[in-house]
Amino acid sequence: MTNEHRQSMRAFLAIADEASSLTRIADRVDPVHEIAAWLSLLDGRGPLVFENVAGHAMAVTGNHLTTRAQAARALGVETDGLQARLVDAVRSPLAPRVVAGPAPCQEVVVPDPDLAALPIPVFFEHETGPYISAGAIVARDTVSGRGNLSIARLKPLGANRALIGIAPNHHLSQLARAARARGDRLEIAVSLGNHPALLLAACFYLGLGDDELEVAGALFGEPLEVAPCRSVGLAVPAHCELVLEGVLDPDETVEEGPVSEFHGMYERYGAGHVVTFSQMTRRRDAVFQCVLPGYAGEHVLLGAEAIAAGLRQSLDRALPSVREVAVTAGGAGRLHAVVSLEGAREGAARRAIFAVWAAVSLVKQVTVVDGDVDPWDPVAVEHAVATRMRPERDLIVVSGVQADRAEPLEKDGLVGKLGIDATAFASDRSDWTRARPPEAVLARVRERIARQLRDSGTATPGRPRS
Repeated sequence: MTNEHRQSMRAFLAIADEASSLTRIADRVDPVHEIAAWLSLLDGRGPLVFENVAGHAMAVTGNHLTTRAQAARALGVETDGLQARLVDAVRSPLAPRVVAGPAPCQEVVVPDPDLAALPIPVFFEHETGPYISAGAIVARDTVSGRGNLSIARLKPLGANRALIGIAPNHHLSQLARAARARGDRLEIAVSLGNHPALLLAACFYLGLGDDELEVAGALFGEPLEVAPCRSVGLAVPAHCELVLEGVLDPDETVEEGPVSEFHGMYERYGAGHVVTFSQMTRRRDAVFQCVLPGYAGEHVLLGAEAIAAGLRQSLDRALPSVREVAVTAGGAGRLHAVVSLEGAREGAARRAIFAVWAAVSLVKQVTVVDGDVDPWDPVAVEHAVATRMRPERDLIVVSGVQADRAEPLEKDGLVGKLGIDATAFASDRSDWTRARPPEAVLARVRERIARQLRDSGTATPGRPRS
């Protein structure tokens, strides 16, 4: 283990190193496209650290959360307990704790920072510049006085200025408009090099005024340690690697050009707001963190896990039969959801479909399965659709629904939506019993197999499909 604080990215990387899932790249890599190529080709293998980045002394790291197992390990739970941990954190937030004295992220102070000095990757062929993609952005809701934590892309524009890419309905955009209405500009602080718990918390779809920093603390099981910024009235995660402090000016805009989106293609959103950074603080040996954008494992997972946990919490209130909610990788971690219902009454599946659409506008396809189906297993879900769904009865198609701007098939602001009821109807069959050996025999043989594999040094197999 490391002597680093458990809330730091370094503690997470040390655990990955101990588990032999950390890869250090000693070869010289170019931040223009090469880092993205490494991250793409090694997606799913575990965290990477690029120790020799051309033109920069600072190392770069990425691919921290490309699988659910990695996310669960980062939070100290088993994979099947990941969603419960996330939902519990939203339900039981912990207020941050301010640390005394300069924090680890404030060892070096740089006024009017030149963003070109940072090893910011250029990811994709048709994007027009580098992007800061893992910045957890702290702002404040001046009405409630509570913090706001979110992730948005930042494209350097030269010197200490950057374009910030945020949708109009993004809480950060709403806070910026509220500041402008008061005649102010919105103070923000971009923290980089964070523990996965921070990034997961930043991706939650909470209500405006709900503080994602408090959710991060709940994920740690202790208050998040924060440090007051030096030039803006905000507090940032004390154990991050680097902080950029500045103001977002909603009255100054600049054209962005083509930018990658979670669905794997380019979007052209037009003009974005401008941020000016007055100060940077960092560790002496700071490591620059990035998230490979586009349709990539970590980008997909961050959205999928947070959205799924949020949907689970929303549906729990309306449907006590909800067992788990998955937001699938095949649906780019945003567009397709699967809801598992335990012992639901007839009509509950349709109610779940409409509840999901009401809760998250991005989701356009919802599949509902029974409690014996793992919603995260695409083969099990497809099998349920194949054996339990009657198209003439169980498909719901809704046309002309208002679309999110990131929807890949949006046309004139609209998109169609599909609901699939793949739950078993008693009227379809008198017997839904699955053909399989007795459970007692399966358990006994499973234990013998595990013992043999332990003796041979091989990993224990997972449970067979049920």
